[in-house]
Amino acid sequence: MARAVNIPEALEAAAAMPQSAFEQDERDTFTALYRAHHPALLRFALHMTGDRDAAAEVTQDVFVWLIHHRSAFDPARGELAAFLTGVARKVIQRRERTLRRWLPFSDFAPPRVEMSAAVDRELESAGLRKAIASLPVRYREVIVLCDLEGRSYEEAARLLGCAIGTLRSRLHRGRELLIRKFQPGNGIRP
Repeated sequence: MARAVNIPEALEAAAAMPQSAFEQDERDTFTALYRAHHPALLRFALHMTGDRDAAAEVTQDVFVWLIHHRSAFDPARGELAAFLTGVARKVIQRRERTLRRWLPFSDFAPPRVEMSAAVDRELESAGLRKAIASLPVRYREVIVLCDLEGRSYEEAARLLGCAIGTLRSRLHRGRELLIRKFQPGNGIRP
């Protein structure tokens, strides 16, 4: 049976440990951390990328980064969830820069197989995901954080490092862009 773990305190203690001791003694801490934060990070990454496989890769990269850079988290600067969301933002930005360098290989990808009702629900929301994924990053981030993740303006502004007024203006503009994408003739259907 896994013991209860105070994640911020355990991360502070883990940062002071040598790597070998950390790997042996703190697996329970990272298992608890992963279980607590994985769903929210996966949702954030899915909304930001519009692709379930890419979102899973981003989420994995966040936790791998955290293992190697655990001393970067400072509980005095904010919550762990906000810190991990910030790391996810940076991973997504780096991933998008890398993807722009290469031509798509989609013509040669094998067809995906339908597996369950969850996949059907996924397909129903494909138009919205496609529209959100096509937004510029500055608008996509605020739409995801405020509208899809339900975060407050204050929390989202803190995560993005901008003023609340800037966030509200980006949110308004992002919503306008989404509305235009669903107007007849723009190729995206709800």
